[in-house]
Amino acid sequence: MITKIKLRTKINAPIQTVFDVSRDIDIHRQSASPTKEMAIDGITSRLINFNETVTWRGKHFGIYLTHKIQIIST
Repeated sequence: MITKIKLRTKINAPIQTVFDVSRDIDIHRQSASPTKEMAIDGITSRLINFNETVTWRGKHFGIYLTHKIQIIST
């Protein structure tokens, strides 16, 4: 089963900048530092691109969770 989440946020910035920030592994790691979230497999730094994956591990709700993300569309 594939779960899809859609969010809509208005941001006052060029669309390319927003797109690049949304797929920047390093920026996400910094923003998720309170949960000690780390990229542990796949693309673990830089911008993630089409058909690449990253596996994250972090502590959420008191337990460690692991999830894998793949970019399937650009």
